[in-house]
Amino acid sequence: MADDANLSEAEYLEKTKIRVRVFNRTIDNAVKRKKLSHVLWECLRIKPIHSLDAKRRELGFEGARMANEFIASISLTTIISVLVVLFAFVLVFKGIKIVSQSQVYVVERFGKYTQTLNAGLNFIVPFLDSVAHEISILERQLPEFEISVISRDNVEVRLEATVFYRIVDAASSVYRIQNIDSAIHTAATSIVRSAAGKLELDDLQSSRESMNDEIAKNLQEAATIWGIEITRTEITDIIVDDRTKEAQRQQLNAERERRAAIARAEGEKRSVELAAEAKFYEAQKEADAVRVKADATAYAIEIEAKANAEQTRVIAAAIAENGQPAINFEIMKRQVDALGQIGSGANAKTIIIPTEVTGVIGSLETIMDQFKNNA
Repeated sequence: MADDANLSEAEYLEKTKIRVRVFNRTIDNAVKRKKLSHVLWECLRIKPIHSLDAKRRELGFEGARMANEFIASISLTTIISVLVVLFAFVLVFKGIKIVSQSQVYVVERFGKYTQTLNAGLNFIVPFLDSVAHEISILERQLPEFEISVISRDNVEVRLEATVFYRIVDAASSVYRIQNIDSAIHTAATSIVRSAAGKLELDDLQSSRESMNDEIAKNLQEAATIWGIEITRTEITDIIVDDRTKEAQRQQLNAERERRAAIARAEGEKRSVELAAEAKFYEAQKEADAVRVKADATAYAIEIEAKANAEQTRVIAAAIAENGQPAINFEIMKRQVDALGQIGSGANAKTIIIPTEVTGVIGSLETIMDQFKNNA
């Protein structure tokens, strides 16, 4: 600025004009970048200079000289401060990484893998480390694909399948395989064909769950090296051609007829069995009835025998005590009982009683009177 004192007014005005243009261009760029231009303007307390004449009208020749000298004195320190602030901002931006919950970052240093950043706030070395890959850890679905397979009974069918998976090791998924979807599709196709070839057509349609489990297990063994977890596999549809459908329909009708015939035969067999069981039950119950009747008869005979024996004992005791009258009484009693039985017969119309019998009855009455007197 000491050289400006030796310049003429025209030379100084020309040099000032150039400086003002450079200054205005610098300010315009700073305004476009939204930097510290408002601070400079507040320090200068002047409006943007768009022309030398407008500046001379506002400040005059001496004011322009003082403004240019002030700008020259503060430009270097301002630029250094701005650069320091920008550098600090870049360091913070490069060194702090915020990872979302559904992602992980793979970090490399000079092209070599160093670490994996999980969800949250992470720090790396600025300018040395860089985020090479942003990997989503959400569960993914492989688009449905169709596979032509041959079952164990030599029937060609088409299976529609899909695979659900998620990445558990981001580094392995990046550095061990290039196209994850293609690799899983290829492995799943081979495993599905192998699993379907072990089953017949009817088993394919009824054993989807077990086949899904087998496919998922075998596919997991193949995908572990890629850092992938197979969550599940699904056989969504089994497609057969029209001829196979017609054959299945005929087979189904034949199977229904066979089951109906078996059901009828089993029904007839069961009917015969039930009839035989009914007869056996009837015979068993009749035998039980005969047995019960025989037991009752035997019991009645036993009771009657006991009664007769008791009667005989009583009679014998009476004979021993009273002698002949007791014997005559028993004989006459039996005769009277016999006459009562003859009279109670259904065919008995008229009964002729001999005079000896009436005499017996009279004698019986006499004997009874004697017993009463003796008593």
